[in-house]
Amino acid sequence: MLTRIRLAVLVIGVLMCAAPGFAEVTRVEVKSRADIGASGIEKIVGTLYFQVDPKDPHNAVIADVDKAPVDEHGHVTFSSDVYIIRPKDAARSNGMALVEVLNRGRKLVMNGFIRNGSNDPVSDADLGDRFLLDRGFTLVWVGWEFDVRRTNGLMGISVPSAQGVNAAVWGDFTPANTNEHQVVGDLVGYTPADPASTDNRLTVRDAQFGAETTIDRARWTLEPNGMVTMKGGFEAGRIYRLSYHAKELPVSGLGLAAFRDVGSWIKYAPDALVHAGKTLAFGSSQSGRFLRTFLYNGFNGDEKSRQVYDAAWIHIAGAAALDVNARGATPTSLTMYEATRFPYANQATRDPISGRTDGLLENPRAGSVRPRTFFTNTSVEYWGGGRNAALVHTSPDGTSDLPLDDSTRVYFLTGAQHGPARFPTTIGAGQQPDNPLEYWWTMRALMVGMEQWLRSDTPPPTSRYPRLSDRTLVPAAHVPFPAIPGVQSPTIVEQLRRDGQLVPFLVPQVDADGNEVAGVRTPESLVPLATYTGWNFRNRSTGGTTTLVSLLGSRVPFPATAAAAAATRDPRAPIAARYADKEAYLAKARAAANDLVEHRYLLAGDVGQVMRRMEEQWDATAEGRGR
Repeated sequence: MLTRIRLAVLVIGVLMCAAPGFAEVTRVEVKSRADIGASGIEKIVGTLYFQVDPKDPHNAVIADVDKAPVDEHGHVTFSSDVYIIRPKDAARSNGMALVEVLNRGRKLVMNGFIRNGSNDPVSDADLGDRFLLDRGFTLVWVGWEFDVRRTNGLMGISVPSAQGVNAAVWGDFTPANTNEHQVVGDLVGYTPADPASTDNRLTVRDAQFGAETTIDRARWTLEPNGMVTMKGGFEAGRIYRLSYHAKELPVSGLGLAAFRDVGSWIKYAPDALVHAGKTLAFGSSQSGRFLRTFLYNGFNGDEKSRQVYDAAWIHIAGAAALDVNARGATPTSLTMYEATRFPYANQATRDPISGRTDGLLENPRAGSVRPRTFFTNTSVEYWGGGRNAALVHTSPDGTSDLPLDDSTRVYFLTGAQHGPARFPTTIGAGQQPDNPLEYWWTMRALMVGMEQWLRSDTPPPTSRYPRLSDRTLVPAAHVPFPAIPGVQSPTIVEQLRRDGQLVPFLVPQVDADGNEVAGVRTPESLVPLATYTGWNFRNRSTGGTTTLVSLLGSRVPFPATAAAAAATRDPRAPIAARYADKEAYLAKARAAANDLVEHRYLLAGDVGQVMRRMEEQWDATAEGRGR
């Protein structure tokens, strides 16, 4: 039976009004509501209260929801933090809500699409360049992750624990240095049932799919707070796995219902605190994997089977899912080798490993509430961390390209790492300097394309990504990466396995410099001063030198002169042979930028900032003052 909902608004805990309920939001507690300077923008901070009927088929997919305690009406209740930024004047609104999936409790779009914004703006300056806000978007965040420590502005959800069940939980960690104490981040949401139990287990291995060795129980101890201590210390670069039975098992999948129901509330509830005719879900990395899981399990349909989000933008998630809807789920985990699960692509395909035929959106749960989708991935999602982004647009056996329908766009952010590093770059955990290639200029242009797609059905920019058919997508072992002095070949990167079988490992093809050739290439990539990669091997100080640093790429500058190239035996042409001088370099960069504007992969208003960055890179690289 569909749930009847009440809506009430509390201001600082005082009941202000009540109205007939809607969807799953039962009430809203507004803790603060304030203007942001004199911007005409306001922020609303509070708590949303939800209820779900565990017997409703729309909710039955939630793991252990039938084992959660219920109220007198048979409903499971829970609550989430909520944060809203919106134009005060409805006339300034574009009628669209961008609902961002929080990443481990953090907002990201305020320092992504928006330049130099604050996650908790107070003044006009805290709104940065106001990109999304000046376009009239309402921005919404709702807590969905139970294991977030809700401090320093992080947002989460409070959910009940399953009753009458028990299970072991596990998490991996790789120390960056030798130490005796380790807090396992994957397991922060779980208190050990018995820290001294001999059933608790600690193993170690030297590769993701290498053989595990069980560490003698007498060598290590587990504290009630989850800290593990080992005599002699943990070794840098080795992969450890801790497992123990948890005291309580929160119903983690209720976070999926919270994200569903806040979208339905915004879109359909006549008395909602905010309203939008069009809704866009955006998720980045972990939260992009959340969206893939959300869509696959049919959560884009509310309890009345109405479509919740008109579009979903899945950013830097590759083909991976999220461990959010399971008993003992660890949604905060970075153990990506467990996350790449079939199905990978929107359309139904046959998995050669399991024999199943399934699709992310072509399945009985998701098909009738299918949103328009953007998939944006960097080189990191193709190369490392088990994300295997090529499987978003190739067959599961890796032998053919998949056709994209009109409701799907795929964009490869050429040469970039997971999140751009600062420039000038430094050497951190990797052997090479981190990769600063800036892709948010492309993302801003694509956001305008998405907005026009939702507003007026204007098709967004054409998909750009590597393909098997034109040999811009190739097996990782066959990439002809140049023999750059001091740089390891990426062909040794470990291939993903599922159920003991190899998963296709396809990556973007490179040119003679080692730069990737397909995708949306920014001026930094088209008019390069360096080789940009989506991988970076761990350095000796952090151990595991044949494994990759999670989420990092590399920037390896070209030699400045022919003499410098000869001295190091660098096969790449020097900067002096590529560009006559700074003016010639900037002229090529501007031509590249103008071409991107013409094809809608760069906004005309952002060209000036792109050119300033190109000049900064020339001054630092060609004149030898930085990486």
